[in-house]
Amino acid sequence: MEMACQTAIVNLKEDAFSAGKPLMLHELLFCPILTWVSEELQSNGVRRFFVVCEETWREAAQQALSSVQGVEFFADAAQAVQAAQDEVLVLPSAVVPVQSFAGSPVYAADADTLTPADLKTAPETCRRPLDWMAVTGMKELQRAAALCREIINARLMAEGVTIVDPATTYVDPRCHVAEGTVLLPGTILRGKTTVGAGCEIGPNSMIRECTIGEGTTVNASQLNESTVGSHTSVGPFAYIRPHCRIGDHCRVGDFVEMKNSTLGNGTKVSHLTYVGDSDVGEEVNFGCGTVTSNYDGHKKYRCTIGSHVFLGCNTNLIAPVTVGDGAYTAAGSTVTEDVPGDALAIARERQTNKPDWAAKFRRSWEDK
Repeated sequence: MEMACQTAIVNLKEDAFSAGKPLMLHELLFCPILTWVSEELQSNGVRRFFVVCEETWREAAQQALSSVQGVEFFADAAQAVQAAQDEVLVLPSAVVPVQSFAGSPVYAADADTLTPADLKTAPETCRRPLDWMAVTGMKELQRAAALCREIINARLMAEGVTIVDPATTYVDPRCHVAEGTVLLPGTILRGKTTVGAGCEIGPNSMIRECTIGEGTTVNASQLNESTVGSHTSVGPFAYIRPHCRIGDHCRVGDFVEMKNSTLGNGTKVSHLTYVGDSDVGEEVNFGCGTVTSNYDGHKKYRCTIGSHVFLGCNTNLIAPVTVGDGAYTAAGSTVTEDVPGDALAIARERQTNKPDWAAKFRRSWEDK
């Protein structure tokens, strides 16, 4: 595609509006259309964006253009045209960066020949380097969404990604998925998510703003704003909240929730566990039902767990607390003090058995 323009004029004032909001600021496949457009234009050499926009929508437009260094806002078309130099690319109305079947409104023209009226109607001397689809309303945008999904999925499959059911797989245009990865039905990838080679994602998984290492499996789980290493398995039914870092060869199993925590390489959190505000070393084993109690109702505290630690089932770690390398906790313990390395922590009441108590209790009810 021939693209000599380094400046683009994006006219949001003549954009179609929905609920008072310019159509280009609405999301399509989880991505603001303006963001998708700007990233496609940057990949083709555009470096400056002149945005004609109402003051009300400048903050939203600035956020959508967060990856662009050179953004200038103008109150009207005349100001944008006056500031332009050399050849410019003009987006006079809302477009989606996929192939059009009915003509594209996007055009390129020499700035000296432009007038403010040209931001509504292209001059006869213009050329059209981009064949992009125009959208004029929300209904048309919804129809375009299905086509965009098909185009993105087709591009991924051409790059060596296996998509078992494209009709139920939704991938944000900002995502990158490496060759050899399999996306199972119900997979949703959002934001600037990166998935390494040879992964299996799904079924029924949503990953948002994450980096996933190669050879990793994510099964029926939700991951948000986190990093997962290579050859790790997550799920089923795991919930990874923001700011987590999970290492290589880890296991995060069913009904595990993590938040703002780090797991070292080889650590296993197999099931029914909450890990919050914790720094965990390598080759740690979390027993079923382990909880890091990080919140006292006013402030949150961190737990530190060394490497090669074995946490028995139903251990409660009352933060702030540190468990040293190689230590064990007995099942059912509530740990409130630091545990030295290679020690065994037992923090539970001594068991007392009362003979025949249950039988007497039942007879008391029978007598009534």
